[in-house]
Amino acid sequence: MNIPSELKYTKDHEWIKIEGDTAIVGITDFAQGELGDIVYVEVETVDETLEVEDVFGTVEAVKTVSDLFLPLSGEIIAFNESLEDEPEKVNTDPYGEGWMIKMKFSDASQVEELLSAEDYKALISA
Repeated sequence: MNIPSELKYTKDHEWIKIEGDTAIVGITDFAQGELGDIVYVEVETVDETLEVEDVFGTVEAVKTVSDLFLPLSGEIIAFNESLEDEPEKVNTDPYGEGWMIKMKFSDASQVEELLSAEDYKALISA
Protein backbone atom coordinates (compact mmCIF):
# COMPACT_ATOMS: atom_id res chain seq x y z
CA MET A 1 0.00 0.00 0.00
CA ASN A 2 1.28 3.42 -0.97
CA ILE A 3 1.56 5.96 1.89
CA PRO A 4 3.91 8.76 0.77
CA SER A 5 6.01 10.01 3.67
CA GLU A 6 5.97 13.66 2.53
CA LEU A 7 2.18 13.97 2.92
CA LYS A 8 -0.01 14.50 5.98
CA TYR A 9 -3.13 12.43 6.68
CA THR A 10 -6.43 12.48 8.57
CA LYS A 11 -8.21 9.78 10.52
CA ASP A 12 -10.92 10.05 7.84
CA HIS A 13 -8.43 8.91 5.15
CA GLU A 14 -7.77 12.19 3.37
CA TRP A 15 -4.20 13.10 2.39
CA ILE A 16 -2.84 16.64 2.40
CA LYS A 17 0.11 18.12 0.53
CA ILE A 18 1.18 21.48 1.97
CA GLU A 19 2.59 24.07 -0.46
CA GLY A 20 3.10 27.37 1.36
CA ASP A 21 -0.34 28.51 2.57
CA THR A 22 -2.10 26.23 0.09
CA ALA A 23 -2.96 22.56 0.46
CA ILE A 24 -3.87 19.91 -2.10
CA VAL A 25 -6.32 17.32 -0.75
CA GLY A 26 -7.41 13.88 -1.91
CA ILE A 27 -8.27 10.47 -0.47
CA THR A 28 -5.66 7.87 0.38
CA ASP A 29 -4.78 4.70 -1.46
CA PHE A 30 -6.30 2.79 1.47
CA ALA A 31 -9.59 4.72 1.19
CA GLN A 32 -9.95 4.23 -2.57
CA GLY A 33 -9.24 0.51 -2.09
CA GLU A 34 -11.92 0.23 0.59
CA LEU A 35 -14.45 2.15 -1.53
CA GLY A 36 -13.83 0.16 -4.71
CA ASP A 37 -14.51 1.51 -8.20
CA ILE A 38 -15.19 5.25 -7.91
CA VAL A 39 -17.85 6.45 -10.33
CA TYR A 40 -18.44 10.07 -9.25
CA VAL A 41 -16.76 12.83 -7.25
CA GLU A 42 -18.87 15.83 -6.21
CA VAL A 43 -17.44 19.04 -4.79
CA GLU A 44 -19.80 22.02 -4.72
CA THR A 45 -17.87 24.05 -2.14
CA VAL A 46 -15.40 25.90 -4.40
CA ASP A 47 -15.03 29.53 -3.25
CA GLU A 48 -16.54 28.65 0.15
CA THR A 49 -14.74 28.98 3.46
CA LEU A 50 -15.21 25.94 5.70
CA GLU A 51 -13.99 24.77 9.08
CA VAL A 52 -11.79 21.76 9.78
CA GLU A 53 -13.78 18.48 9.52
CA ASP A 54 -16.66 20.11 7.59
CA VAL A 55 -17.91 18.05 4.65
CA PHE A 56 -16.51 19.54 1.43
CA GLY A 57 -17.87 16.96 -1.00
CA THR A 58 -18.72 13.32 -1.61
CA VAL A 59 -17.20 10.42 -3.46
CA GLU A 60 -19.49 7.79 -4.93
CA ALA A 61 -18.37 4.23 -5.54
CA VAL A 62 -20.39 1.40 -7.06
CA LYS A 63 -21.73 0.27 -3.68
CA THR A 64 -21.52 3.33 -1.42
CA VAL A 65 -21.32 7.12 -1.07
CA SER A 66 -18.79 8.62 1.33
CA ASP A 67 -18.44 12.17 2.65
CA LEU A 68 -15.16 14.03 2.23
CA PHE A 69 -13.99 15.92 5.32
CA LEU A 70 -11.86 19.06 5.18
CA PRO A 71 -8.50 18.49 6.93
CA LEU A 72 -7.85 22.19 7.62
CA SER A 73 -10.00 25.30 7.97
CA GLY A 74 -9.93 27.59 4.96
CA GLU A 75 -11.23 28.42 1.50
CA ILE A 76 -11.68 25.87 -1.27
CA ILE A 77 -10.00 27.49 -4.28
CA ALA A 78 -10.09 24.71 -6.90
CA PHE A 79 -11.67 21.38 -7.78
CA ASN A 80 -9.94 18.84 -10.01
CA GLU A 81 -12.44 19.12 -12.85
CA SER A 82 -10.87 16.20 -14.74
CA LEU A 83 -12.59 13.96 -12.17
CA GLU A 84 -15.97 14.93 -13.64
CA ASP A 85 -15.18 12.86 -16.74
CA GLU A 86 -12.63 10.47 -15.23
CA PRO A 87 -13.46 9.76 -11.57
CA GLU A 88 -11.49 6.52 -11.84
CA LYS A 89 -8.29 8.62 -11.57
CA VAL A 90 -8.94 8.51 -7.80
CA ASN A 91 -8.51 4.71 -8.00
CA THR A 92 -5.57 4.63 -10.39
CA ASP A 93 -3.54 7.62 -9.09
CA PRO A 94 -4.94 8.82 -5.73
CA TYR A 95 -1.84 10.93 -4.88
CA GLY A 96 -1.36 12.40 -8.35
CA GLU A 97 -4.01 12.93 -11.02
CA GLY A 98 -6.70 11.83 -8.55
CA TRP A 99 -6.32 14.88 -6.27
CA MET A 100 -9.68 16.45 -5.39
CA ILE A 101 -9.33 20.04 -4.17
CA LYS A 102 -6.89 22.84 -3.58
CA MET A 103 -7.49 25.09 -0.62
CA LYS A 104 -5.98 28.12 1.07
CA PHE A 105 -5.82 27.24 4.75
CA SER A 106 -6.32 29.85 7.44
CA ASP A 107 -4.72 28.30 10.54
CA ALA A 108 -1.25 26.81 10.09
CA SER A 109 -1.32 25.38 13.63
CA GLN A 110 -3.92 22.85 12.43
CA VAL A 111 -1.23 21.21 10.28
CA GLU A 112 0.36 19.96 13.50
CA GLU A 113 -2.85 18.05 14.31
CA LEU A 114 -2.60 15.99 11.11
CA LEU A 115 -1.15 12.49 11.06
CA SER A 116 2.31 11.69 9.72
CA ALA A 117 2.73 8.77 7.31
CA GLU A 118 3.87 6.62 10.26
CA ASP A 119 0.85 7.61 12.35
CA TYR A 120 -1.46 6.87 9.42
CA LYS A 121 0.13 3.45 8.86
CA ALA A 122 -0.51 2.67 12.54
CA LEU A 123 -4.13 3.86 12.19
CA ILE A 124 -4.85 1.48 9.32
CA SER A 125 -2.44 -1.19 10.66
CA ALA A 126 -0.53 -1.34 7.40
